[in-house]
Amino acid sequence: MKTYVVGGAVRDALLGLPVQDHDHVVVGATPEQMIANGFTPVGKDFPVFLHPKTHEEYALARTERKTAPGYKGFVFHADADVTLEQDLVRRDLTINAMARSEDGKDGIIVDPFGGQKDLQARVFRHVSAAFAEDPVRILRVARFAARFHDFTVAPETNRLMRDMVVAGEVDALVPERVWQELSRGLMEARPSRMFEVLRDCGALARILPELDVLWGVPQPEKHHPEIDTGVHVMMVIDHAAAQGFDLPIRCAALLHDLGKGATPPGEWPKHYGHEGLGVKLVDQVCKRLKIPNDCRDLAVMAAREHGNVMRALEMRANTLVSLLERCDAFRKPQRFLDMVRASECDHHGRAGFGDAPFPQAAFLESVLRAAQAVNAGEIAKRCAGESQRIPEAIHAARVAAVAALVRPQAQ
Repeated sequence: MKTYVVGGAVRDALLGLPVQDHDHVVVGATPEQMIANGFTPVGKDFPVFLHPKTHEEYALARTERKTAPGYKGFVFHADADVTLEQDLVRRDLTINAMARSEDGKDGIIVDPFGGQKDLQARVFRHVSAAFAEDPVRILRVARFAARFHDFTVAPETNRLMRDMVVAGEVDALVPERVWQELSRGLMEARPSRMFEVLRDCGALARILPELDVLWGVPQPEKHHPEIDTGVHVMMVIDHAAAQGFDLPIRCAALLHDLGKGATPPGEWPKHYGHEGLGVKLVDQVCKRLKIPNDCRDLAVMAAREHGNVMRALEMRANTLVSLLERCDAFRKPQRFLDMVRASECDHHGRAGFGDAPFPQAAFLESVLRAAQAVNAGEIAKRCAGESQRIPEAIHAARVAAVAALVRPQAQ
C-alpha cells in the first residue's frame, strides 16, 4: 500500500503556484484495508476515503471503461492490482497526469506521459485517446486556458475535441455541469481564453450559440474601434476579471450584448433595439443552462439598461428616477450598482477605451443616494386617506431630489 499526491497539486507546485487542494491516490490497497487503517468511506461511484486525521480525500487507484454517451457513462474498476500508471492514463491532460510520493522523501515526480515537458512548453495535451470519452474534458481544457492563459492547446488535442463535438458528445452534457465549468472559468484571470478555446473546437456553437454568433457581427467603428462584437464582449469580460468583480457582474458582462447577434444584417453596423432583443436571449440562455437567479437577474438588467447607463448624464431627473424604479433600486440598491459596474465594463471593453473616464458610475450613485434620502413613510402619512396618490407623490419627491443633481440644460 503506497500513497501519492496527484494531479493539480503536483502541477501547481512545479509552476511555483500556491497549492490549494491535494488529491491522493492509493496503490496496492483494498477498501477493507483502508477501513482497517481508520479511513472513512465516502465514495458512491468508486472507492474514496477520508483520512482519519486530515480528512482529505484518498481514492484507490482505478481504471475506467466507457459504457454510455455523456460524462456519466463510465464503469470503474478499483483493486489492489491497479497500478499508478493505469490510474494516471485515464486523466485528461499530461500536466494533470503526474504524481509524487506522499512522503516526498525521494522528491521524484512520476511522469509517464511528459507532463513536465508540456508544462515547460506551455501546452495542453491529452494523455490518451480516452480523453474523447468524457465531454466535460473539453470544458476543463477551456477553463484551464482561462487560468493558464499563456498556454496553448496542442493541435492534436484540438482536433480530438473537434471530433468529439462532431460526434455529438458535447450535446450529452447536462446544463448544470456546463454552467459549473463556465462559471469557474469566468472567475479566472483571463476568461476570454476559455471562449476562444471553445470556439476553436466548435463547442461554443453547441453550448452557447447565442454568444457564438457575435463573432463577425460589426459595430460602428466610431464607438467600437475593435468593430467585431465578439471581440468586444471578450474585452468586456476580461476587464471585469481585471477589476476582480464577482460572478454575477462577470456573467452580466458576458451576456449584455447578445441582442446584437439578433439584429437584422441590413441594419448593421447599427443595432437599434438590441437591448430588447438581448433581454429575451439572456433569459433563454439562463433558463437553458439553469444559471442561478442572482446572475440571471443582473444579466437581464444589464442587457436591458446598459445603453441607458451610458446616456445617464444626458437624462432628465424624471427619466433617472424611472430608471431607478424600473431596476428596483430602492429595494435592491447593490444590484443596481452592480449593473452600473457591468455597464462600466462595457464602456472600457473597447479598443482604446481601457482607461477612458466613466463619470456615469459616480453620477448614478449620487442620483441613487439623493432619491433614497426621500422619506417615503412621511409622504405616505401625508397622503392618508388617498392611498392611490402615494406612489405618484413619492415619485415626484424623488424627482425633485434628483433634479438638483442634474445639469440645468437637461431639465
